[in-house]
Amino acid sequence: MPLIHLDDVSLAFGDQPLLKHASMTLEPGERVCLIGRNGAGKSTLQKLIMRQTYVDDGEIRFQQNLRISRLDQLLPTELDIRVDALVKSGLEQLCAAIDQYEALSHQPSTRENLQQLEQLQMTIETNGGWEIDRQVETTMTQLNLPAELTLRELSGGWQRRALLGKALVSKPDLLLLDEPTNHLDIQTIEWLEQTIKFYAGCVLFITHDRLFLQRLATRIIELDRGHLSSWPGDYDNFLRHKAELLEAEATQDALFDKKLDQEEIWIRQGVKARRTRNEGRVRALEALRREYSARLPKQRKAKIALQESEASGRQVIQARNLNYKIGERVLLKDFSLKIMRGDRIGIIGNNGVGKTTLLELLLGKRTPDSGNLKLGTQLQVGYFSQIHAQLDLDKTISETVGDGRDYLQFNGKDRHVIGYLRDFLFSAKRAMTPIKALSGGERNRVVLAKLFTQPANLLILDEPTNDLDVDMLEVLEERLVEYDGTLIVVSHDRQFIDNVVTSTLVFEEDGKVHHYVGGYSDWLKYQKQLAELENPKNQNSNSNKPMPVIEAAPVASNKPKLSYKLQRELDNLPTLIANLEAEIATLQAKMSDADFYQQSHAKQQPILQAISNAQLQLEQAMTRWIELDG
Repeated sequence: MPLIHLDDVSLAFGDQPLLKHASMTLEPGERVCLIGRNGAGKSTLQKLIMRQTYVDDGEIRFQQNLRISRLDQLLPTELDIRVDALVKSGLEQLCAAIDQYEALSHQPSTRENLQQLEQLQMTIETNGGWEIDRQVETTMTQLNLPAELTLRELSGGWQRRALLGKALVSKPDLLLLDEPTNHLDIQTIEWLEQTIKFYAGCVLFITHDRLFLQRLATRIIELDRGHLSSWPGDYDNFLRHKAELLEAEATQDALFDKKLDQEEIWIRQGVKARRTRNEGRVRALEALRREYSARLPKQRKAKIALQESEASGRQVIQARNLNYKIGERVLLKDFSLKIMRGDRIGIIGNNGVGKTTLLELLLGKRTPDSGNLKLGTQLQVGYFSQIHAQLDLDKTISETVGDGRDYLQFNGKDRHVIGYLRDFLFSAKRAMTPIKALSGGERNRVVLAKLFTQPANLLILDEPTNDLDVDMLEVLEERLVEYDGTLIVVSHDRQFIDNVVTSTLVFEEDGKVHHYVGGYSDWLKYQKQLAELENPKNQNSNSNKPMPVIEAAPVASNKPKLSYKLQRELDNLPTLIANLEAEIATLQAKMSDADFYQQSHAKQQPILQAISNAQLQLEQAMTRWIELDG
């Protein structure tokens, strides 16, 4: 039975339709990616499923007692809450039901009260039971979350992990993820991939990370100009079939347009022809006109052009034996690098390791503690992150990109700012919008539009892909591949790095920055590990490795000695736990099979149910082991 079914749903905000007679079904155990351009309505569709907004027309049917959780795109604004309290807030409805049950149980046992108690008990047991603290503790252990810290003490990536704990603690049948990789570094993205890949429930996620999408999605739903289309299989399969569909649609449209043109010529013939024309043919022409009017307009594709500039000198940057410390942490030690004209370098590393600091050192914006840095001649630098920091939120898009002027000098020609912004998919009306009213993806497009008005033979892009939709990402990649100047890119988008760079600088766990030929995939072959500095469970923030587990010396204990029966139970638990972990690994291997989600629901369900049961038994065994060994 489907978890959710959207039947002929329509929704509009003002005069902008987001859904037009759209239908969609979600089945248990699926991992479905919802794709579409920025502003198409993907987040709104998730809000419909969460019942946070409502349709104008049509119907949404939900499976009875369906549990739904959502990981929102935005980070929390309340930062003084403890992590364990945040995770527990994911059980808010369950907590309210238990409080109501306990209050009602102290009232007289009337027939009405007994019926209400029975209903509340059913609700509580359906949503996970009575032991709320145990559910919270189990979830936090699985996600390795620090219970005692507040969100203010965590990085953006760890705040996102805590929010995922809030979403997972209720063990939802349907998990909604809106841009889950935002603010995450590569190591955490890969951890998230594994967490979602083996999640037993249904997952509907939105992402611009194509590798994340390719590895996880078992089906893709495209939201395009208000219509929903379902595509079984992974992202590569979607791209192939989408290209075939667009080609067939273009051929069909061309034949239709030719026929319509012929009929329009016929209807406009002279007086003699009009007297004798066939009324049936006239009605057919009117039907053709109606069909043409109802045809969905083609989506415009972004057109990114780069301002031409004079070539720089042959040697762009030369660093010799640079040393630099931040506090007590050594960022660079005897670091040397030569960047030549036309080099394309990616910088890879987890959050907090110093990627932006390295950029500033290479550009001479920071002074190294020792060593020599030499910049080449005739350099014209375009710095993406710097423009981002300089945005005036009260200015409009056109004022920001045109510096208050109506025309730009672009490659020796005058271009109107509005026409230039249309290439970045901003309409004339949207170009008059203040920056503060824009989404994250739109702000990034403004920064790119501003950056590319400036001649540059050295492009520095610090996280340029955040919040950009896939279409815009691919157009940006195409232009960067064609770019003749020198390129340095910092990004957590692994496929973007692979597609645009020819070598990488990587912050590794030995505390050094290593230089490799190729992109992210080429570095993976060396089986090295990235440095990690933002793990709040590390012994201190200056350590590149997780804090070692130090066992305390045995001390006298006042706990009572276990009975023979309980001691036997305790002795057998490690074997039981190992067997359950092995069973889960076997079932997860079956789920990882590429053909698993191509099978019928009847064949998938026993395996999904088995892994759910095994995970529950493992959780109970671990809890029991802690109790007996406590």
